[in-house]
Amino acid sequence: MKYIYIIIGFTTLAIGGIGVVLPVLPTTPFLLLSSLCFAKGSDRFHNWFLNTKLYKNNLEDFVKNREMKLKTKIYLMCLSSVMIMFSIFIVDIIYLKIMLLCIDLFKYYYFVFKIKTI
Repeated sequence: MKYIYIIIGFTTLAIGGIGVVLPVLPTTPFLLLSSLCFAKGSDRFHNWFLNTKLYKNNLEDFVKNREMKLKTKIYLMCLSSVMIMFSIFIVDIIYLKIMLLCIDLFKYYYFVFKIKTI
């Protein structure tokens, strides 16, 4: 099972790294998943990841202090809202549309009131 976590960790790290360069791909969620997978898969890889520049620039403030830069918060909220709204327009089931809308609203509440802005 540890090897699966390590493989997922490196895969999401690669996607997160690509997200640093491509503005349409979110970086933070993939790097958070990488951190989780490395923590469960290998102490060595987890410690290595915590010392990378990618982690320090994108996640360290969030993980330690539950805070994000305003630019990062706005970017994440807008990108995820576009994805959720796209799903709302595609789905024909009204209950699913309502659930997706509630998730989107909760996301705004969480980002505005629960995550500090630096």
